[in-house]
Order: sequence, then structure tokens, then C-alpha cells
Amino acid sequence: MNVIDLRGTAARLPSAWGSLLLGRVGSAEVKVLRMDGRPLPPESHDVAEALLVVEGELHLVVDDVEVRVRAGEVYLVEAGVVHAVNSGSRGTLVIVEHTSPPS
Repeated sequence: MNVIDLRGTAARLPSAWGSLLLGRVGSAEVKVLRMDGRPLPPESHDVAEALLVVEGELHLVVDDVEVRVRAGEVYLVEAGVVHAVNSGSRGTLVIVEHTSPPS
């Protein structure tokens, strides 16, 4: 698979916030998901991730500060940083994350 319709793929997912692995690039996974306005609780990861908003808007909370990430923008979350999603986040999100910590 070479060309992927991100919006169409996200729209066909059975549930919002459930990501679909599109593929791997080196040591990174590329995933797509649909945001439906519901909030998500705080979390952190052992590895960094990039959150790319394809359409809509992501209401991200990083270290208790809300950051709005709009279509065409990407937010880089460093490893170990606590982040959450506030209500109102809607659209298509692509996540790129390392599958193993950088050496």
C-alpha cells in the first residue's frame, strides 16, 4: 500500500480514538485515528511521539497547559511528558511514534 486516504481511513474505523497502524518507517510506527470530541485521561510514554492533525483540531493538555493543534500542524511530545486530550478534539489525527527508545 503506497497511497493512503487518511480521512477516509479514519472515518471507516469502528470506534473513535482507536488507532490503526498504517505502517512502519524505520523504528517508528505511523497510525491514524478519528477524534470524536471526547476527552482522554493523562498519559505519558517512554518514547517520543508526533501528533499531526490532518483535519479538525486537537485540544491537547501538556503539563497542565492547553495547546490547540489545528489542521496542518504537528505537536511533538517528548518521552516522559504527561499529556491529555480535552473535550472538543475532533477530526483526523496521525500519530508517529518510536517503537523503541533511541540509542
